[in-house]
Amino acid sequence: MTHPGARASRPLRLTCLFCIVLVSTLCLLCSCEPLKPEQSASRDTPKTAAPTQVEVTKVISQILDREVKLPADLLAFRDVLIYPKVPGFVEWIGVDRGSTVKAGQLLIRMTAPELPVQTMQNTSQALAARDDSHQLDMDLGVVRDQLLAAQAKAKASADTFERLKSASASYAGVVAGNDLEIAQKTAEADAASVSSLKNKVESLKAQGRAFKNRQQAAQQATSFTKDLQSYLLIRAAFDGKITERNVHEGSFVHPPSTDTTSIPLLRLQQLSLLRLVVPVPETDIGGIVAGASVKFTVAAFPGEGFGGTVRRIASSVDLSTRTMAVELDVENKEERLTPGMFAEAIWPVRRRQASLFVPRTAIVKTTERTFVVRIHQGKVEWVDVKPGMSADNLVEVFGDLHDGDQIAIRGTDELRSGAPVSVKEAPAS
Repeated sequence: MTHPGARASRPLRLTCLFCIVLVSTLCLLCSCEPLKPEQSASRDTPKTAAPTQVEVTKVISQILDREVKLPADLLAFRDVLIYPKVPGFVEWIGVDRGSTVKAGQLLIRMTAPELPVQTMQNTSQALAARDDSHQLDMDLGVVRDQLLAAQAKAKASADTFERLKSASASYAGVVAGNDLEIAQKTAEADAASVSSLKNKVESLKAQGRAFKNRQQAAQQATSFTKDLQSYLLIRAAFDGKITERNVHEGSFVHPPSTDTTSIPLLRLQQLSLLRLVVPVPETDIGGIVAGASVKFTVAAFPGEGFGGTVRRIASSVDLSTRTMAVELDVENKEERLTPGMFAEAIWPVRRRQASLFVPRTAIVKTTERTFVVRIHQGKVEWVDVKPGMSADNLVEVFGDLHDGDQIAIRGTDELRSGAPVSVKEAPAS
């Protein structure tokens, strides 16, 4: 059973709660200020995004002049492998590895026992042929004298026969028939003797020519064997150093053959002057100048620089490496440098005309293109470029750019072509 006082207090509590809510609402409404017209308008109109700000720099035009490091090889200025010209035995060697020699110096003396014998035989044959030729000349002189006498006698006999024949024809019985016949036979015999002597003279001349040919052949053979004997003495062709020795006294050696790999007796190299061969890339050959000085380093002397002068240019690009061989002369009087050393040339790269340069960060590379972001009249433009050489923090570029064009210092494909942007000059570096 509910108490009467409790039922009477419930409506009173509801009335008090309603009054509290009403008072709170009125206070909230009184505290809010009315909206201004411009605020009301901004609520009704959507906001426009501000243009993206891009830090820009300018395209620079300048002459490319820098240095790159290129691998190079040091070679002897002159380098020969010494082989024997004739087979024989090594009798004496006057040099060894590391020996310094002068041009014409005797290096090796060989021996070939059969060569002196051949020389003597050929000399003897030449002397015999010469003696035979002299004897034949004497015999030929005698026969010629006989021929002259026979010709005179034949002429006299012929004249006698003609007189007797003429007299017999003019006066019958003046000349006996037997005498005329004897005169005729005598003239014919003398004429036959002349003909025989002429044939003998021609035969002797032919023999003389054969003797002289034999003598000349023997002399040539003698000269040849003497030359072969001179080949037994091997001398230095130029001033240099022996860098290789492969034989000793008593070794049998022979000239190199095409079907086998022959080992040289010695190797002679000129070290006072070296060749530095630099394979210059195709992109850098435009700056090659004959007579230019080029520095290089070698691993054997770290921190020390050497120099050479451009002397010989191949003027032809190797298709396999796309490089051009350039030779430099390197003075090496103290012989500190040696052939075979690997060198690193500090090669000057120059352009004959100015090129355009942009910062490395300005170049954008995608799978489809390489470009820079140019800002023109407040809008983005993508300009395709081809990168070239590098110079410090700049890269040489080729494309539809001009000196002074504004480009984004940090290129990105997020700056879409045609998008409006605001620019901010990058601080000078």
